[in-house]
Amino acid sequence: MKKQAVLSLSGGMDSSTLLLHLLSNGYEVTALSFDYGQKHKVELERAADLVKYINDIMFYTKQDNFVKYQVIKLDGLSKLLNSALVEGGEEVPEGHYAQDNMKETVVPNRNKIFSSLIQAVALSIATKKDTTCDIAMGIHAGDHSIYPDCRQEFRDIDYGAFTLGNWEAHRVSTFTPYLNTDKFGILQDGVECCKKLGLDFNEVYKRTNTSYKPIKHYYRPETNAFEWYSDYKSASSVERIEAFIKLDCKDPVLYADETGPVKWEVAKSHVEKILLEHAGTN
Repeated sequence: MKKQAVLSLSGGMDSSTLLLHLLSNGYEVTALSFDYGQKHKVELERAADLVKYINDIMFYTKQDNFVKYQVIKLDGLSKLLNSALVEGGEEVPEGHYAQDNMKETVVPNRNKIFSSLIQAVALSIATKKDTTCDIAMGIHAGDHSIYPDCRQEFRDIDYGAFTLGNWEAHRVSTFTPYLNTDKFGILQDGVECCKKLGLDFNEVYKRTNTSYKPIKHYYRPETNAFEWYSDYKSASSVERIEAFIKLDCKDPVLYADETGPVKWEVAKSHVEKILLEHAGTN
C-alpha cells in the first residue's frame, strides 16, 4: 500500500509544490481546498485546474499517481471574520511581505481550522485502511513573522491537542517539509519534482495563484469574457516574484495592474525596486 497523505491545497505556489513533492515521493494524495469566503477565490479554480492537469498526465503516461480532490465550503464564515483577505474586509495592503501592515492579511485561526479538518480526514483514512497517514501543509519560513499559526511551536501544540482528543491519533503525523525554507527554496523543489513526474514546469505554475489582489480583466467586454490576472504589488505577489527572480525564470502567470495587463518585466522591475527599498531600511 502506498503512503497516505491529506494535503491542504490552497491553489497557491507553496501547497501546489507540496502536492508535487508528495507525488514524487510515492504518496497517495487526498487534496482538500477550503472556500472560506476569501477575496482571491480564483485560487480554488487554479487548484482544481492543477489537479486535472496532473491527473490527465498521469493517465496518459500510465503512472499511478492520481490525486483525489475536494473543495470544503465553510459557508457564512467570512461574515464573522475580521481580515483584509475575506469578502467585506479592508483593502489588502501592498508593499514588502515583512512589513507590519501585512498583519491585516491574517485570517483568525485559519490554519487551525484547516488543520482540524485535514486531521479528521487523515485519521479517517488511516483507521479505515488500517495504516498511517500524514497531514501535509505548505507553510514556510517566510510565513513565521506574520502568521503565528505557521510556526513550529503552534504546530506542535496543535498536534498535541489532536492526539489528546482522538483515539488512534498516533496513526497521523504532520508533514511540513518547507517549514524552514523560503519561497525560493520551494520553487527549486518544484523544478526537481516536475522533472521526476514528467510535468511541464510552466504548465504547473501557471495553474497557481499567489496574489491576494487578483485582477479581473475583460478581454471581450461585449460578451463579458474575462480572465484572472495576478497583481504584482501585494506582499504575497512580491514574495512570489522575488522567488522567480532568484530562480532567473519568468513567472508563467499573467500580471496586471489598474491600467490592465502588463509584461513580466514590469512586474519584475516593480518588485526589484521594492526589495531594494526594503534592503535600504534594514
